[in-house]
Amino acid sequence: MRLHDLAPAPGSRKNRKRKGRGVGSGLGKTAGRGTKGHKARSGGGVRPGFEGGQMPLHRRLPKRGFKNVFQTPVEIINVRDLNRFASGSVIDQEALFSAGLVTRRARQVKVLGQGDIQVPLTLKVTAASKSAREKIEAAGGSVEVG
Repeated sequence: MRLHDLAPAPGSRKNRKRKGRGVGSGLGKTAGRGTKGHKARSGGGVRPGFEGGQMPLHRRLPKRGFKNVFQTPVEIINVRDLNRFASGSVIDQEALFSAGLVTRRARQVKVLGQGDIQVPLTLKVTAASKSAREKIEAAGGSVEVG
């Protein structure tokens, strides 16, 4: 087999329909849109989700759940994530943000006790769980909540 023998599989390559290019093309005059009506017009056609005036599915289904608009979003980090910091360093929200552990500076940060910590650190966060506080203090560090 050589390069000039290569050809696409039969039926895999079809010419595109050239609409509105004369009656001989089979798609001339109205270009497959029928005669008049909303869908025949430029920009015509119904919006997504429109069901011809029938009550649409998204309005037929009941609403579920509850979204508390007053909740304060809290970023969560685990004790195991703190091992990347140097021993004896002071860790605040800015340090956590620059290390990529929290996504936004303005959010509150809570430390949870999953994993272990080997380095003593001084942590300045919004909140810490009891187990996280115990593990950090057992490693020789301290937690300042505020």
